Amino acid sequence: MLNASRAGGAGIPGFYTATGVGTKIAEGKETKEFDGKTYVLERGLRADLAIVKAWKGDAQGNLTYRKTAMNFNPECATAGKITIAEVEEIVPVGSLDKMQIHTPGVYVQRIFAANHEKRIEQRTTRAA
Repeated sequence: MLNASRAGGAGIPGFYTATGVGTKIAEGKETKEFDGKTYVLERGLRADLAIVKAWKGDAQGNLTYRKTAMNFNPECATAGKITIAEVEEIVPVGSLDKMQIHTPGVYVQRIFAANHEKRIEQRTTRAA
């Protein structure tokens, strides 16, 4: 699914993959052989709406993610026809390091700062 989102976000309508060949998933789909190996054609995935959560963003929609948010959010943001970004902090335009921008603002149509309560777990122990 990630490759389908990545392809859709890049404007690629379909791609061949060996995943699913010979299973029910491949039934009715076009297959092709390359170098003696069979591949199935999968369509790129485009979403009408993508909602992503980022660490920081600016008013132009440039986004920076942290930790596990980097796993799928960048691909989801590019695959959405409309992308809404929820950020922990909106920063001034130009303050994000250009090398740290994971999603360029061209993919983001709306951005808002969420007010999250950061909960901290307390360690509890009991006598043995």
